[in-house]
Formats: sequence, C-alpha cells, structure tokens
Amino acid sequence: MINIIFYIIEINPVKLLVMFISKPGFTYILSNYTRTVLYIGVTNNIYSRLQAHKNQAGSSFAIKYKCYYLMWYESFLYFDEAIVREKQLKRWHKKWKWNLIKIYNPQLLDLSAEWFNESNQLIKSELLWDHIARFY
Repeated sequence: MINIIFYIIEINPVKLLVMFISKPGFTYILSNYTRTVLYIGVTNNIYSRLQAHKNQAGSSFAIKYKCYYLMWYESFLYFDEAIVREKQLKRWHKKWKWNLIKIYNPQLLDLSAEWFNESNQLIKSELLWDHIARFY
C-alpha cells in the first residue's frame, strides 16, 4: 500500500507538468464534395492542418477521397484529450458520426469556407486560444 501511494505521488507531478506544457488540440471530421466519405483527424493547429488538406498535402486517405470540407470540429485544452476523442470517433459507426455532424452542422456546410480564399490561402486567422477560451 505504501509503494502505491508513493508511486502516485511520484507520477502526479510529472503528469501535471506534461499537461501544463501541452498544446491545445482539435479533433475534426472532413468530408468530400458529395458527402459520401468521412475522414477523422487530430491536430494542434486546425488552420494550418486544413490548409494542408485543401492543398492536397494532408493524409493520403483524404487526398485519395478528396476530403477537403470541414464538417465538424471540437477543441480541447490538452492535445492528449483530442487524441482520445479521435480514437473514440474512429470506433463509431458511420451513422453515429453523421448524427454528430448534423447536430452542429445540419446543412452540412464547409465550416472552414470563410477561413480560406479561392487559392486556399488562409484569410481568417483567429487565435487558436479563441477556440479554447471556454475552458477559462
């Protein structure tokens, strides 16, 4: 029993330090133009990641199936939480994913459309912390 308590005391400051210096994270879902394919990803900078996807520099799956349209995203204070959410969503049935998207984006619009111009250059650069301000 004493060893377990000592172990918890030793490991907790390390976990707190890692969480303190951790970057914010985003879990997101992309789709193609006809809304038939879903791609789930995670990033610490949603703007640059979406710009990469739109310029066909993202994942090979997203490039192959032309998943450039942001359907849904969620911000997290810690990147680790975003990874957990990504893994959770990847285990969901496709119908559950579409239901989640339709709750927040019923018209299935590209949520990043106003962030980029016609040549996929970022025109709207909000601070990343604006997305996680709800945690403070």
